[in-house]
Amino acid sequence: MGSLGRLLELVPKYWLRGLLALFSLLVGTAVSMTIPYVVKAVIDGPLVSGDLRVINRYVLIIGGVALVRGVTSLVQTYCTESLAQAVVYDLRNKLYDHLQRLSFSYYDKVQTGELMSRLTSDVETVRMLLGRGLINFTVNILLLTAIIIMLFSLDWQLSLVAVAVFPFAYLTIRRFGQEAKPAYRVLQAQIARLTSFLQENISGIRVVKAFGQEQAEIVRFTRQNQENFARSIASSRIYAFYFPLINLLSGLGMAAVLGVGGSKVASGQMTLGTLVAFNTYLAMLLGPIRMFGWILNMLQRAQASSERIFEVLDAEIEIQDLPGVLDLKDCRGEVEFQGVSFCHLPERPVLRDISFVAKPGQMIAVVGPTGSGKSTLVNLIPRFYEPDSGVVKIDGRDSRDYNLLSLRHNIGLVMQDTFLFSAGIGQNIAYGRPDISLAEIQAGAGAAAVNDFFESLPAGYDTQIGERGMGLSGGQKQRVALARALVLRPAILILDDTTSNVDAATEHEILQSLKSLKGQATIFVIAQRFGLVKEADMILVLDQGRIVERGGHAELLAKAGLYRQMFQMQAGFEAGENG
Repeated sequence: MGSLGRLLELVPKYWLRGLLALFSLLVGTAVSMTIPYVVKAVIDGPLVSGDLRVINRYVLIIGGVALVRGVTSLVQTYCTESLAQAVVYDLRNKLYDHLQRLSFSYYDKVQTGELMSRLTSDVETVRMLLGRGLINFTVNILLLTAIIIMLFSLDWQLSLVAVAVFPFAYLTIRRFGQEAKPAYRVLQAQIARLTSFLQENISGIRVVKAFGQEQAEIVRFTRQNQENFARSIASSRIYAFYFPLINLLSGLGMAAVLGVGGSKVASGQMTLGTLVAFNTYLAMLLGPIRMFGWILNMLQRAQASSERIFEVLDAEIEIQDLPGVLDLKDCRGEVEFQGVSFCHLPERPVLRDISFVAKPGQMIAVVGPTGSGKSTLVNLIPRFYEPDSGVVKIDGRDSRDYNLLSLRHNIGLVMQDTFLFSAGIGQNIAYGRPDISLAEIQAGAGAAAVNDFFESLPAGYDTQIGERGMGLSGGQKQRVALARALVLRPAILILDDTTSNVDAATEHEILQSLKSLKGQATIFVIAQRFGLVKEADMILVLDQGRIVERGGHAELLAKAGLYRQMFQMQAGFEAGENG
């Protein structure tokens, strides 16, 4: 069973619901088996004699059987569906928990829409299997077994005729499974691609409209949708071919039984009641045989979905706590890189032999051309990635010696790609410390030079912002992200191009706030503008993953190297803007 077997390991936790469903199933199946015998007794007995009292008694018996069957079906359906919902609830929690723990490198390779598809479409397919497929499979196995026993008890010769089609039905079902599994695997993958396309396109709808590419995107979606349609038709074609074939075999079996059984009744070898009972059981048998096609169809889809789910759950958590780690308490903020190298791909090194020491309270600026490894360097400090070689030390110890949670609680980070949640402004600022007071939120916003604006809003810090911070300008979003980092009171503060979307006046206000933090936190600054960079105690100049220059602003200008070139280009650009 593979991944489906692993999925079923989640079921025993809810054994009581499963036991009630199984008990109801057994009772319901048992009482269902009595109906054809009652019919036989009526036909061969009181129907011939005309004794209405006996007939009425049998009618009441059949009514009672139907009532019991209805009650057991209700209990069985409720227990099974609640079990399926509980298992899927656990499965979703396991998936989400694992996704929260996976490292940055995993998300570098997997699309968001792909993950959303596995959390929704694939999990829902599994729920349908657990809620309907498994119980129907169990019902059909029990019915098949019980019906075959009853058929042979009525007439073993006629039973051999009835089951003669079974080997052909088995081969048909087996062939269906061999063709359906890869088809459904491809279909689920295409559904994931379609979901990913929709997620990406809707997120970037403003870019689409800004460049007038609506029609082009409609064409792209149509292609994806056509591919999805083709995959769905291909899988449906397999089902549509094999399911009628199973019905045909069932029909041939019933025709043979009627032919042989009719001749036995005519010759007096079998009573009419026995033949009717036999055909009633046979009709009951056809249902499970036909249902197996539907179950197998669902089983193949669930197999493909469960494999995709376990691909996520089996993804390695590359960065996690090692045994015996320590809590990082009273962090001083000293950061040291010793011969650190890192690459996303073996043939594409990003950082090469990086070594430096940032003393507590210093401001370190990291500059360099695009793609030189600046963001990767600062991302190694909170252990978003692990170095391929070398060591990153915090307060004189390897950063891997510390508990991840305590390490990151001591680091405030403002990322290059600002992300805000659909919530209140105050909630976004307090994200890392949900228990802080309004005064602390206001202080953080003040340090980020945005407090006056938010105070002027009708709802103040309770003002709701849209998805990814919609409703705020780029500069306002960056300042909210800065305030979010500052309220942590971090020992290490990382600013990845924080002032790129603010005007000169706001940049000056932020610069003054950061100056006041000097000596209180070790600050790492990545900036395109040199207003912040000039204030740094040490500037690291990166090029092609190496530190090619280091020193203070005046010192690096005097060297007439890459830093000076970058500074002069920035100065010339600003002069052109002002001119």
